[in-house]
Amino acid sequence: MGLDRREFLKVAGLSAVVGLGGKTAFELLAPGAVEARSLPKAEGIRWAMVIDSRNMDEAIMDKCIEACHKEHNVPNFGPVKEAIFWIWKEEYEHTFPDQPNPYIRDEVKHRDFLLLCNHCTNPPCVRVCPTKATFKRDDGIVMMDQHRCIGCRFCMAGCPFGVRSFNWGDPRKAPKELNPDFPANPDYPTRSKGVVEKCTFCAELLAQGKLPSCVEAGNEMKEGVMVFGDLNDPESEVRAVLREHYTIRRKPQLGTEPNLFFIV
Repeated sequence: MGLDRREFLKVAGLSAVVGLGGKTAFELLAPGAVEARSLPKAEGIRWAMVIDSRNMDEAIMDKCIEACHKEHNVPNFGPVKEAIFWIWKEEYEHTFPDQPNPYIRDEVKHRDFLLLCNHCTNPPCVRVCPTKATFKRDDGIVMMDQHRCIGCRFCMAGCPFGVRSFNWGDPRKAPKELNPDFPANPDYPTRSKGVVEKCTFCAELLAQGKLPSCVEAGNEMKEGVMVFGDLNDPESEVRAVLREHYTIRRKPQLGTEPNLFFIV
């Protein structure tokens, strides 16, 4: 039985994305491509985030970073190797180093991108952690238990995105001139020397029915610049955005299946 035009376009688009058998060096997810894929079956939620880089400016990114770091008591050590970050901005060439299209718009090449943990569907950091301090929850969030972390940094070596930070010093002894209100959030625990930390998609806020702090901060400045929701729910806002826009993810050829998408 032949395919009608709609089915043909769906199959053709999906084939272009996955390379008919393997990961390509660059992945362009057409509107609705996530719909066409056979998503992993799950009983509950699978959290995902979409960042609209077209509407992200420096002020919005700075606001998102500030909100995240205040929420989680991330200390500011200044521009040194001991710096701790959960979310930060990065140049295009470092965000998508394997992008093979030399003719992409110059405007895109000159953008900064907001980066954080990708909360991969197949996270290599989880597989290499010897104490299970790094683990993946049923809702897809990749978490860090600093009490179980022994500071071996295998997770940092295993993560291909460089989204983890190691506490070389005691965060509670960060320079006072850079951290006048540290800890900013008395409800969130501070870490100790010798452990790894990273973005958790604000799991503690999700438990209260709230959005991640970066999403709240970004959308206060420009509505819709960041979208967060359940990828398993066909009616969620995040699925609606993925149906409507072309999106890309970082290093798709590695097969980690990030749950962080970018509209470019």
